[in-house]
Amino acid sequence: MGVFDTDGTDASGHEQVVFCQDRQSGLKAIIGIYSTALGPALGGTRFYPYESEEAALADVLKLSRGMAYKNALAGLDLGGGKAVIWGDPARIKSEALLRAYGRFVESLHGRYYTACDVGTYVPDMDLIARETRYVTGRSLEHGGAGDSSILTAWGVFQGMRAAAEHTWGSPTLAGRTVGIAGLGKVGKYLAGHLIEDGASVIATDVNEAALAWARTTYPQIELVSDTHALITSDLDVYAPCALGGALDDDTVPVLRAKVVTGGANNQLAHPGIEKTLAERGILYTPDYLVNAGGVIQVADEIEGFNFERAKLRATGIFETTRRILRLADTEGVAPAVAADRLAEERMAQVGRLRSIHLG
Repeated sequence: MGVFDTDGTDASGHEQVVFCQDRQSGLKAIIGIYSTALGPALGGTRFYPYESEEAALADVLKLSRGMAYKNALAGLDLGGGKAVIWGDPARIKSEALLRAYGRFVESLHGRYYTACDVGTYVPDMDLIARETRYVTGRSLEHGGAGDSSILTAWGVFQGMRAAAEHTWGSPTLAGRTVGIAGLGKVGKYLAGHLIEDGASVIATDVNEAALAWARTTYPQIELVSDTHALITSDLDVYAPCALGGALDDDTVPVLRAKVVTGGANNQLAHPGIEKTLAERGILYTPDYLVNAGGVIQVADEIEGFNFERAKLRATGIFETTRRILRLADTEGVAPAVAADRLAEERMAQVGRLRSIHLG
């Protein structure tokens, strides 16, 4: 295990990056801790077959920074961290690998709490928890919060309601057409909320099982062949709910929606895309603002999980989104800039309190 501590002057600005390897189980993992200014870093573990170690490192640095901002805006006393396991979970995931990973998490002595992400699920967290105390997103029978996608989708729906109010004057998606890219963990729950609210839903997914689920569960969903067909449809709202980088130089110029609100992390492919969206008159609600319901859910687990309390906190994403959209209008900046400012302000002002020595 290699540990690289930074002094805040490096390019990434991370406090700590940890490389973990257990040859026998096949584990190769990287844990990134961006900030512990507000408390222990919390963020999920992504299990993904990256093309290279460099790609895995780039992802964990980007994701852990995003978690710091997400947790700050969500009002949590938690910092930002993330982990990636490099490999194909369908081939190499095993009890031994997950438990080996859990021991590396434990070795950080509470600086980092892990949870589910792409490629990891509640049963995986139960296995990891056999080796570490610092894990959330466990099953209900093990005292955990269960599937965090439930409140992630609920929070995205609340952010979408606030965006609808800002754009069309009413906090509802009734009568609107929403395009969902990805009917996985989050997208399927979001589709249910939207249909219940009276919206029409168009969707796509690369996974045939997800499409089969949609045909059976919500036959009223219009399924299209791919993301390009989706974004060029006559949409009011576009909801990216798969992997990051959904908003890029190819997508944004042809996007027909007036609002972008989705569950995926790191939706902006590179800095400057938010300006292109604004120039086209498209309202973008920052991903880490609206998809914070999941981290609110798993964070609640740390103090003894109560679903209704966690859902009430996730419902607050509606008011936070309203506040940021108003601030953006007042200051003449993109919502992403306004959200960053609020998150950085909280990390600086509240994080500073730790310098008051309690003895």
